[in-house]
Amino acid sequence: MKDLTGARTEQGLFDKPLFGLIPVPGQMSQIDPEDLPPLVLAYLGDAVYELYVRCGLVTRGFIRVNQLHQEAISLVRATCQAQYLHMIEDVLTDEEKRVMKRGRNAKSGHIPRNVGVVDYRWSTGFESLIGYLYLRQRFERLNDILSRLPWPPAKNAE
Repeated sequence: MKDLTGARTEQGLFDKPLFGLIPVPGQMSQIDPEDLPPLVLAYLGDAVYELYVRCGLVTRGFIRVNQLHQEAISLVRATCQAQYLHMIEDVLTDEEKRVMKRGRNAKSGHIPRNVGVVDYRWSTGFESLIGYLYLRQRFERLNDILSRLPWPPAKNAE
């Protein structure tokens, strides 16, 4: 497997790309993501990212539902997504940066109480990027970006 810079890396989290196996549903594949508001891209990106995290936790040996839930929350919260976006920002293409900035600068009208405005905006940019790549069916790139996620240590099956 190659990373975003083209260098060889270890195999990613999944043996096969997760999102190549979850195709974009019928008519959605005909939607141009450029025509969608960034908050709609973020809405879809949130679901795609959540699924990736949940599948990743199960494959890493988390089997208790409460434990799965707590680990998932820690990985999908806005502050974590904002930090993750900062980690990968340098390897994004100009197109991906443009999409991320559209999401980051979108005004949602609602900021959750438990997160700062800056982190919330950056996490929206991250989710917009994920939604955009998914709708563009750029599954290899999506997997490449998400494979850089800092996962918690694998658990022994209990």
